[in-house]
Amino acid sequence: MTGWEEEERASLSELIGAAQAHQMTLSGFMLQGLSDPERHLVEMKKRWAVMIESMEEGCSGNLRSSGGMVAGDGRRYLDYLASSKGLLDGLTGRVMGYALAVSECNATMGRICAAPTAGSCGIIPAVFRGLFESYDLEERAIHHALITAGVIGSIIAERATLAGAEGGCQAECGAASAMAAAGAVELMGGSPPAAGHAAALSLKSFLGLVCDPVAGLVEVPCIKRNGIAALHALGAADLALAGVESVIPVDEVIDAMAAVGAALPRTLRETGEGGVAASPTGRRIAERLADVTKAEGED
Repeated sequence: MTGWEEEERASLSELIGAAQAHQMTLSGFMLQGLSDPERHLVEMKKRWAVMIESMEEGCSGNLRSSGGMVAGDGRRYLDYLASSKGLLDGLTGRVMGYALAVSECNATMGRICAAPTAGSCGIIPAVFRGLFESYDLEERAIHHALITAGVIGSIIAERATLAGAEGGCQAECGAASAMAAAGAVELMGGSPPAAGHAAALSLKSFLGLVCDPVAGLVEVPCIKRNGIAALHALGAADLALAGVESVIPVDEVIDAMAAVGAALPRTLRETGEGGVAASPTGRRIAERLADVTKAEGED
């Protein structure tokens, strides 16, 4: 599927239009159509709790992965930020640090909430926690924002893909950044159309992003990519809240992502055979880990 075939598919633009017509948020519109909306909010509360736990574990700094490429960078960056030397302000800096922390928790086999995948698990939690702390939001607002993020993700999954093996990292970190941007707009009181523009603005910035895990592990470049993608989400949300719109409608951006993903060679889709995974250093790391695994198997 290239993403451009004419067929009946879920339309984010239609959902946004309906929510706007009913003068409701995107999450509110989706919830009002359910027989038991409170049950879904309770589920989001559980997921938020897992996200917080993964951030706390990652922020401990006492993490080291089996691949040896994770060594507490989330904690290291947050400590640097606290020293007042950081180039970023408090909100954006914390968001990047939190995203690194969650991703490190994932890489060290900690418990995380796939958002929407394990490889992109740090982006949504980091953005939402940063806003939660900076603007003294109610936790229930976060649960609603998770509903909105989930709507964006589900439509991306239907119109394109959320799998790096199928569409590259644009389908993972790109999708997560779009989901986080839309949820952030709702958290800050933006309209459903603004949430849609935020998702489109963010996703457009990731078109063509390859999935190139070194040694096949979700460590390099995945963890740092989560941190940068979280900043993309904040930027896209801020643009949309300011009234900046995406010229290309959000559904068409999603379809473009599907088409680009289909055009990517297999070496750039989670095989560990292209991108930085194929760099001299990436290959040396893969060979070293393969030797370690072989030696352990012989013991």
